[in-house]
Amino acid sequence: MAHEEVVDDKANLDEASPGEGPAPIDSRLPRWNQGVLTAVLLISFVLDFWYAIPVMAIVLGLGTAFGPSGNPVMLFFVKVLRPRLSPPSSVEDPRPPRFASLVGTIFLIGSSLAFALGASAIGWVLALVVAVLAGLATTTGFCLGCEIYVLFRRQFGAFEGPWRIATSGDAAPEPSQ
Repeated sequence: MAHEEVVDDKANLDEASPGEGPAPIDSRLPRWNQGVLTAVLLISFVLDFWYAIPVMAIVLGLGTAFGPSGNPVMLFFVKVLRPRLSPPSSVEDPRPPRFASLVGTIFLIGSSLAFALGASAIGWVLALVVAVLAGLATTTGFCLGCEIYVLFRRQFGAFEGPWRIATSGDAAPEPSQ
């Protein structure tokens, strides 16, 4: 059964609907977050400014723990940019991007620890892995962490619905059991 969702652009997409799982989020929101993350990490690498890495780990960690309302980059999109944009053409389940954010947070914490211990080469490798994967998600829409989340859910737990929810009248694919 296809699930279609009409989203009011001004609706708070961070709140869960009772019994339906988490409310879908504007699909542009994770891309915005990933784009900012990519830019900050690449600029930090070029300028050899590793101090931005723990800051981005905190930003991602807040988003992982509290959703878009906890991540200042996402909050900027929701409060400042989204009201100026047309309504989203699609929304998505927030759980896959949140899982990807958790993985990115872990890598950035590892990177920060590597820098603190004097292993800057390892620190940059970990940070650049995050930058490359976030850049890939930003430019192509392919989110490796999101795909791993979906794979895990299909393999090890009940897959509760399509991770991408159709909004423009397109039928969402049925999840495989």
